[in-house]
Order: sequence, then structure tokens, then C-alpha cells
Amino acid sequence: MQFGQYPAPGHVVAHLSDPHLLAAGARQYDVVDPDAGLRLALARLDRLDPAPQALVFTDDLADRAEPEAYARLRATVEPAAARLGAEVVWVMGNHDERAAYSLGLFGVASEATQDRVHDVDGLRIVSLDTSVPGYHHGELTDAQLAWLADVLATPAPHGTLLALHHPPIPIPMMPAAEVIELLDQHRLAQVVRGTDVRCILGGHLHYSTHSTFAGIPVSVASATCYTSDPAPLERFVSGVDGHQAMTMLHVYADRIVHTVVPADQAPEVSGFPSDVRAQVERLTPEERRELLSRKDSPIYTGEIQLPGQV
Repeated sequence: MQFGQYPAPGHVVAHLSDPHLLAAGARQYDVVDPDAGLRLALARLDRLDPAPQALVFTDDLADRAEPEAYARLRATVEPAAARLGAEVVWVMGNHDERAAYSLGLFGVASEATQDRVHDVDGLRIVSLDTSVPGYHHGELTDAQLAWLADVLATPAPHGTLLALHHPPIPIPMMPAAEVIELLDQHRLAQVVRGTDVRCILGGHLHYSTHSTFAGIPVSVASATCYTSDPAPLERFVSGVDGHQAMTMLHVYADRIVHTVVPADQAPEVSGFPSDVRAQVERLTPEERRELLSRKDSPIYTGEIQLPGQV
């Protein structure tokens, strides 16, 4: 049952980024356990209703492109996706290496660009490889842009999400990252402008941010490993063990809603138990508004205490 004026979304997509897995037992900077952050994020997905139909990972799956890291990534993510009934969309990042990435995730070692198309109940998700062998910045070749233009020449029933590692946006909160941004972004703009691309999903920055590109919304997910502090004190760059998050996309016919979801949970200070929903559903719309919207409602004045209310 919907309590508001909008219908249920047509598609739900979980956007995760930058797990940076290492060989078993290794930690990022000897502190951060990248496996723990990924497991926390996946566990949060089990709670969602409706569940996501796709899990999109935009980059840096294995920090050092170790075969063991890719194997453990699949062993962690694929069972979770199966429980949810979700398709997994992998994207190449600058820490990944094409041969190890393609062998570990697709069973064939290849040095070719790792560009793929996924159809999720009529929502097209394009995974675009912006990595540059031996470097951390991003580029797209003429052949990739021609391929993408050909894919987008035919609109998908519910539009397209374009997923890439290097987001094509300004980076005012972390100027150091401008050195390793996607180069020649105007060339990509010429391809996607006026197409059915509804949103561009990116990673790379290790913090959540949003913008537009060629008239298209851009959503950058944070990381499940360590994150970037966008407001550090007297630091040019500051990676921190905290604020790990992912982004949920709820895709409607005319818009997409983006919600940043922390990977870990915080102490609850107020709330109601889940069985209260059934009680609210039994009320008429007018009764719900009177109970939950009126400032002098007995719930807010304390005259009514629901079971389990914090």
C-alpha cells in the first residue's frame, strides 16, 4: 500500500562502489577491512522492500587486481544477489586490470575494453570501461564512443542507466581528484546528449555527490571500503575509515529518486516497530493524516504510546 500520491517505482537499483578488495586478511592502509564494509552494505539490502532488481558496482572491485580478490568478491556478492533475485552489473575501475577482471568475473582473460549491456526488465544498464592501463585517470576511445552511440541509437523500453567509473562532473570538494578525472568529457557529451540515458552512475571519488552532464543527472556513490573526507582539516587529501555508504535508485516513469544509505547502522533514538505499518494501513487516508500529520496528535503529545515506540 502506498501512503502518498505516487505509485510504486517501476525499477529498483542498488548502486555500490569501490569495494577495493584485497587478498584474504589484508587491510587497506593496515586499518580498513574492505570485506567488512561490503558485507555490511549487502546485509542492508536484505532489509529493503521492494528489493533491488540490479546491483551496480561502479569500479575498483579489487584494489590490486588479485585473482583471489575477484574470487572472493563473487563469493560474497553473487549469493546475496541470488537471495534478492537481482542481476549483478560489474564496471571496470582504475585499480582493476582488464585481464584479471575479465578472467575473474567472466571466465575469459582479455585486454579489450570491458563494455557490456544489461537488460533489467526493460531498463537498460550500460557498463562502460573508462580505465586506462597503467594510469588512474579515465579515457574513452573512439571505438568505445562509436559502440556506445550504436547501442543508444535504439531506445530501451524504460530508458538507460550509464555506469562508469570516472564520473563526468566537476570535483570542487576534492581538487586533487581533478588530476585523475575522465579526460575529454565533451566527446562523451556529444554521444549521450538527447538519448534515452536517464542517469549516469559513477564512483572513483569515495564520497557521494550529484550533478548533471549533457542535461543528464549524474549520481556518484560513496565507497564500501574507506571514504574521502570532503572537508578535511589542513589536508590535501584525506581518506577515512567511516561514512561508508551506497545509493538506492527508485526508477519511476518520469523521474529517478536517489537515496544515500549508510552501510553501517547507527543507534536508534526514535521510531516505531515494523508491525505498526499494518495498523496504519487499516486506517483511512483521512485517519492517517490526522494521526500522523497533526502536530497535536496524541502520538506526538504522548497520550498514545504504540507498542515498541522508542
